[in-house]
Amino acid sequence: MTSKIVSTAPSSPARRSFMGRSTGTLSAVAVALLGGQEALAQGMTGDVAGDIQILNVALGLEHEAINAYQLGATSGLLQKAVLDVAVAFQGHHKAHRDALIATIMKLGGKPVMELKLDDYAQSLKANTLKSQADVLSLAARLELGATNAYLGVIPAFGSKELSKVAARLAADETMHYTVLTQALGRALPASALSFGA
Repeated sequence: MTSKIVSTAPSSPARRSFMGRSTGTLSAVAVALLGGQEALAQGMTGDVAGDIQILNVALGLEHEAINAYQLGATSGLLQKAVLDVAVAFQGHHKAHRDALIATIMKLGGKPVMELKLDDYAQSLKANTLKSQADVLSLAARLELGATNAYLGVIPAFGSKELSKVAARLAADETMHYTVLTQALGRALPASALSFGA
């Protein structure tokens, strides 16, 4: 595809809110492609333009997460063991990004471009990060938002396979959030069913 890829601004609360409201409309064909289930996607129909828009919002969130972890990794504020975990989590987000880009392109769309690191630094107020706890708090907040966004797609599907794809993405984000919360010494949610509400 030779057409220019459109850039998007870093994720804002409004974009996260859009993702949370709109993910329930992601079609079965988009989720099948996202999960690498091209055979399952064949013959399905769906709102391709809407799917591309929603997937690009998710891609924007993944770009933001990758860059947030980059900012944390290069801040000099993380201890070696914490840095290793942050780099591993960044790798998970890169895999999510790659799956989203491939799906958007298979649907005939143009993936949103990743912005410059400085743009994310400004948007995420990286200049306010003064300690390891500050970096971990930022990452935990972003991971919780991603968890809830991905959980938002699950109720839309009758197929167990399609629901599984969305659940696997949400599980990665939930694992990240849980590890970060524990690293911060914070209590885990006290009540059951605390995610996706």
